[in-house]
Amino acid sequence: MTGAAILLAGCTHSVDITAPTPTGAVGTQCAALVAAAPSTVADQDAREISPSSRYVAAWGDPAIVLRCGGAAPAALTPTSQCFVVSGVGWLVTQGGVEVDPARVPSATLTFTTVGRSAYVDVTVPGSYQPAADAVVDLAGTIKQHTTQRRPCR
Repeated sequence: MTGAAILLAGCTHSVDITAPTPTGAVGTQCAALVAAAPSTVADQDAREISPSSRYVAAWGDPAIVLRCGGAAPAALTPTSQCFVVSGVGWLVTQGGVEVDPARVPSATLTFTTVGRSAYVDVTVPGSYQPAADAVVDLAGTIKQHTTQRRPCR
């Protein structure tokens, strides 16, 4: 996957993000999803992204980041735990490793949609608790702009 480095502007520091470059129907869905993203997520205001990407959105400082149209995470296996939050199935990882549901993680988490027409990653810094608030706020937009291909199992 190739991608442009994205710098989030307007804050005291920059955050480097690799933007996905989806094509075809996934690209169209992701562009519509990001365009329709809410202005606040987890009580954090949207941040301007520079250079802009049709496939990335961010909120707050430190940034909660949504990326749409990337590849399946390496941690996603047939035996991965899938959590349903607001009608969307999610794989939860920390540092690329699936989170153990018996432990309460406190560092940055990445939630990745499972069983939808496009992978959507939502990275939530550990300072936002509960981290799932961000995906609750984004689930409606994700359901509206991607389709469920298979249910969370």
